[in-house]
Amino acid sequence: MAAFIPHTILNNTFLLSADRCIFWEDKKTLILSDLHLGKTGHFRKSGIAIPQAVFKEDMQRLVTLLQIFKPEQVVIIGDMFHSEGNKEHDFFLKWRQDFPALPIHLVKGNHDILKEGWYSLADITIHKCEMAIGDFVFVHDIEDCAIPGNGYIFSGHIHPSITVRGLGKQALKFPCFYFGKQYAVLPAFSKFTGTYGIEPKAGETVFALVNQTVIQL
Repeated sequence: MAAFIPHTILNNTFLLSADRCIFWEDKKTLILSDLHLGKTGHFRKSGIAIPQAVFKEDMQRLVTLLQIFKPEQVVIIGDMFHSEGNKEHDFFLKWRQDFPALPIHLVKGNHDILKEGWYSLADITIHKCEMAIGDFVFVHDIEDCAIPGNGYIFSGHIHPSITVRGLGKQALKFPCFYFGKQYAVLPAFSKFTGTYGIEPKAGETVFALVNQTVIQL
Protein backbone atom coordinates (compact mmCIF):
# COMPACT_ATOMS: atom_id res chain seq x y z
CA MET A 1 0.00 0.00 0.00
CA ALA A 2 1.31 3.44 -0.94
CA ALA A 3 0.63 7.13 -0.33
CA PHE A 4 0.11 7.48 -4.08
CA ILE A 5 -0.50 5.19 -7.06
CA PRO A 6 0.22 5.93 -10.74
CA HIS A 7 -2.72 5.62 -13.12
CA THR A 8 -2.39 5.92 -16.91
CA ILE A 9 -5.00 7.55 -19.16
CA LEU A 10 -4.37 8.21 -22.86
CA ASN A 11 -0.64 7.61 -22.35
CA ASN A 12 -0.49 10.26 -19.61
CA THR A 13 0.54 9.42 -16.04
CA PHE A 14 -1.54 10.64 -13.11
CA LEU A 15 -0.38 10.09 -9.53
CA LEU A 16 -3.35 9.50 -7.24
CA SER A 17 -2.52 10.85 -3.80
CA ALA A 18 -3.90 9.65 -0.48
CA ASP A 19 -4.24 13.37 0.28
CA ARG A 20 -7.24 13.50 -2.08
CA CYS A 21 -5.69 15.01 -5.20
CA ILE A 22 -4.00 14.03 -8.46
CA PHE A 23 -0.63 15.10 -9.83
CA TRP A 24 -0.49 15.03 -13.64
CA GLU A 25 3.15 14.23 -14.29
CA ASP A 26 3.20 15.07 -17.99
CA LYS A 27 1.93 18.62 -17.43
CA LYS A 28 3.30 19.11 -13.89
CA THR A 29 -0.21 20.03 -12.79
CA LEU A 30 -1.85 19.46 -9.42
CA ILE A 31 -5.56 18.65 -9.77
CA LEU A 32 -8.02 18.79 -6.90
CA SER A 33 -11.70 19.39 -6.25
CA ASP A 34 -14.12 20.53 -3.58
CA LEU A 35 -11.89 22.30 -1.08
CA HIS A 36 -14.92 24.13 0.36
CA LEU A 37 -12.66 26.77 1.94
CA GLY A 38 -14.64 28.91 4.34
CA LYS A 39 -17.17 26.18 5.17
CA THR A 40 -16.17 25.98 8.82
CA GLY A 41 -16.34 29.79 9.07
CA HIS A 42 -19.79 29.69 7.44
CA PHE A 43 -20.99 27.25 10.11
CA ARG A 44 -19.52 29.36 12.91
CA LYS A 45 -21.32 32.46 11.60
CA SER A 46 -24.51 30.42 11.88
CA GLY A 47 -23.77 29.63 15.52
CA ILE A 48 -22.45 26.08 14.99
CA ALA A 49 -19.12 25.62 16.80
CA ILE A 50 -16.89 24.06 14.15
CA PRO A 51 -13.17 24.46 15.04
CA GLN A 52 -11.02 26.49 12.66
CA ALA A 53 -8.42 23.71 12.92
CA VAL A 54 -10.33 21.90 10.14
CA PHE A 55 -9.62 24.75 7.71
CA LYS A 56 -5.99 25.02 8.81
CA GLU A 57 -5.42 21.29 8.37
CA ASP A 58 -6.75 21.40 4.80
CA MET A 59 -4.50 24.36 3.96
CA GLN A 60 -1.46 22.67 5.51
CA ARG A 61 -2.09 19.55 3.41
CA LEU A 62 -2.19 21.75 0.32
CA VAL A 63 1.11 23.39 1.25
CA THR A 64 2.70 19.98 1.77
CA LEU A 65 1.49 18.79 -1.62
CA LEU A 66 2.93 21.88 -3.31
CA GLN A 67 6.26 21.19 -1.63
CA ILE A 68 6.25 17.51 -2.64
CA PHE A 69 5.11 17.75 -6.25
CA LYS A 70 6.31 21.29 -7.10
CA PRO A 71 3.57 21.80 -9.71
CA GLU A 72 3.80 24.43 -12.41
CA GLN A 73 0.06 25.10 -12.03
CA VAL A 74 -2.95 24.08 -9.95
CA VAL A 75 -6.33 23.18 -11.45
CA ILE A 76 -9.28 23.17 -9.05
CA ILE A 77 -12.41 21.63 -10.51
CA GLY A 78 -15.05 23.43 -8.53
CA ASP A 79 -16.22 24.38 -5.06
CA MET A 80 -12.91 25.88 -4.07
CA PHE A 81 -14.91 28.08 -1.71
CA HIS A 82 -18.12 27.28 0.11
CA SER A 83 -20.05 30.49 0.67
CA GLU A 84 -19.91 34.25 0.80
CA GLY A 85 -16.91 35.94 2.38
CA ASN A 86 -15.74 35.24 5.92
CA LYS A 87 -12.46 35.37 7.86
CA GLU A 88 -11.18 32.13 6.32
CA HIS A 89 -11.23 33.79 2.90
CA ASP A 90 -9.02 36.53 4.35
CA PHE A 91 -6.64 33.85 5.62
CA PHE A 92 -6.52 32.39 2.12
CA LEU A 93 -5.46 35.76 0.69
CA LYS A 94 -2.57 35.83 3.15
CA TRP A 95 -1.68 32.24 2.21
CA ARG A 96 -1.74 33.18 -1.47
CA GLN A 97 1.04 35.71 -0.87
CA ASP A 98 3.39 32.81 -0.09
CA PHE A 99 2.88 31.40 -3.61
CA PRO A 100 2.57 34.50 -5.82
CA ALA A 101 4.07 32.90 -8.95
CA LEU A 102 1.89 29.77 -8.88
CA PRO A 103 -0.93 29.86 -11.48
CA ILE A 104 -4.24 28.72 -9.98
CA HIS A 105 -7.15 27.86 -12.27
CA LEU A 106 -10.68 27.42 -10.93
CA VAL A 107 -13.49 25.81 -12.87
CA LYS A 108 -16.38 27.34 -10.95
CA GLY A 109 -18.70 25.07 -8.98
CA ASN A 110 -22.12 25.69 -7.50
CA HIS A 111 -20.60 26.96 -4.23
CA ASP A 112 -18.16 29.39 -5.86
CA ILE A 113 -20.31 32.49 -5.39
CA LEU A 114 -17.75 35.12 -4.42
CA LYS A 115 -17.66 38.31 -6.47
CA GLU A 116 -15.46 38.34 -9.56
CA GLY A 117 -13.26 41.03 -8.05
CA TRP A 118 -12.32 38.78 -5.15
CA TYR A 119 -10.98 36.08 -7.48
CA SER A 120 -8.95 38.74 -9.27
CA LEU A 121 -7.57 39.91 -5.93
CA ALA A 122 -6.56 36.32 -5.15
CA ASP A 123 -4.96 35.97 -8.63
CA ILE A 124 -7.19 33.02 -9.54
CA THR A 125 -8.05 32.44 -13.21
CA ILE A 126 -11.75 31.61 -13.55
CA HIS A 127 -13.29 29.16 -16.03
CA LYS A 128 -17.07 29.35 -15.86
CA CYS A 129 -17.92 25.87 -17.13
CA GLU A 130 -14.95 23.85 -18.30
CA MET A 131 -11.22 24.00 -18.95
CA ALA A 132 -9.43 21.95 -21.61
CA ILE A 133 -5.76 20.93 -21.66
CA GLY A 134 -4.78 18.71 -24.55
CA ASP A 135 -6.94 15.57 -24.58
CA PHE A 136 -8.44 16.29 -21.15
CA VAL A 137 -11.37 18.40 -20.00
CA PHE A 138 -11.96 19.65 -16.45
CA VAL A 139 -15.48 20.37 -15.18
CA HIS A 140 -17.14 20.55 -11.79
CA ASP A 141 -20.34 18.61 -12.40
CA ILE A 142 -20.33 16.01 -15.15
CA GLU A 143 -24.09 16.58 -15.60
CA ASP A 144 -23.85 20.31 -16.29
CA CYS A 145 -20.98 21.12 -18.60
CA ALA A 146 -19.18 18.16 -20.09
CA ILE A 147 -19.61 17.47 -23.79
CA PRO A 148 -18.96 13.79 -24.61
CA GLY A 149 -16.28 13.28 -27.23
CA ASN A 150 -14.32 16.46 -26.44
CA GLY A 151 -11.76 14.55 -24.37
CA TYR A 152 -11.42 12.51 -21.21
CA ILE A 153 -13.18 14.38 -18.42
CA PHE A 154 -12.13 15.02 -14.83
CA SER A 155 -14.94 16.12 -12.50
CA GLY A 156 -15.83 16.52 -8.83
CA HIS A 157 -19.01 17.70 -7.09
CA ILE A 158 -20.43 14.43 -5.71
CA HIS A 159 -17.64 13.58 -3.21
CA PRO A 160 -17.59 9.88 -4.19
CA SER A 161 -17.14 7.06 -1.70
CA ILE A 162 -17.09 3.28 -1.88
CA THR A 163 -18.46 0.81 0.67
CA VAL A 164 -16.34 -2.25 1.42
CA ARG A 165 -18.26 -5.14 3.01
CA GLY A 166 -16.78 -7.92 5.12
CA LEU A 167 -17.81 -11.55 5.44
CA GLY A 168 -20.28 -10.65 8.16
CA LYS A 169 -22.60 -7.66 8.27
CA GLN A 170 -19.80 -5.15 8.84
CA ALA A 171 -19.24 -2.45 6.23
CA LEU A 172 -16.80 0.46 5.96
CA LYS A 173 -17.12 3.50 3.68
CA PHE A 174 -14.09 5.28 2.21
CA PRO A 175 -13.65 8.31 -0.05
CA CYS A 176 -12.42 7.27 -3.46
CA PHE A 177 -11.26 8.12 -6.97
CA TYR A 178 -13.59 6.82 -9.69
CA PHE A 179 -12.48 6.20 -13.28
CA GLY A 180 -14.98 5.32 -15.98
CA LYS A 181 -14.45 5.01 -19.71
CA GLN A 182 -15.24 8.66 -20.47
CA TYR A 183 -14.76 10.50 -17.18
CA ALA A 184 -13.27 10.44 -13.69
CA VAL A 185 -14.57 11.80 -10.38
CA LEU A 186 -12.20 13.06 -7.68
CA PRO A 187 -12.84 12.80 -3.94
CA ALA A 188 -13.44 16.02 -2.05
CA PHE A 189 -10.15 17.54 -0.95
CA SER A 190 -11.74 18.80 2.26
CA LYS A 191 -12.37 16.22 4.93
CA PHE A 192 -15.27 18.33 6.23
CA THR A 193 -17.73 17.08 3.63
CA GLY A 194 -20.28 14.35 3.19
CA THR A 195 -19.90 11.64 0.55
CA TYR A 196 -22.03 9.99 -2.11
CA GLY A 197 -21.80 6.22 -2.40
CA ILE A 198 -21.05 4.84 -5.87
CA GLU A 199 -21.36 1.31 -7.22
CA PRO A 200 -18.81 0.76 -10.02
CA LYS A 201 -19.72 -1.39 -12.98
CA ALA A 202 -17.61 -3.76 -15.06
CA GLY A 203 -14.75 -1.94 -16.78
CA GLU A 204 -14.73 0.90 -14.23
CA THR A 205 -11.91 1.42 -11.72
CA VAL A 206 -12.05 2.66 -8.14
CA PHE A 207 -9.19 3.59 -5.81
CA ALA A 208 -10.18 3.83 -2.14
CA LEU A 209 -8.42 6.12 0.34
CA VAL A 210 -7.74 4.09 3.48
CA ASN A 211 -5.56 5.21 6.39
CA GLN A 212 -3.41 7.56 4.28
CA THR A 213 -2.97 4.96 1.54
CA VAL A 214 -4.44 4.48 -1.93
CA ILE A 215 -5.82 1.02 -2.65
CA GLN A 216 -7.21 -0.20 -5.98
CA LEU A 217 -10.38 -2.22 -5.50
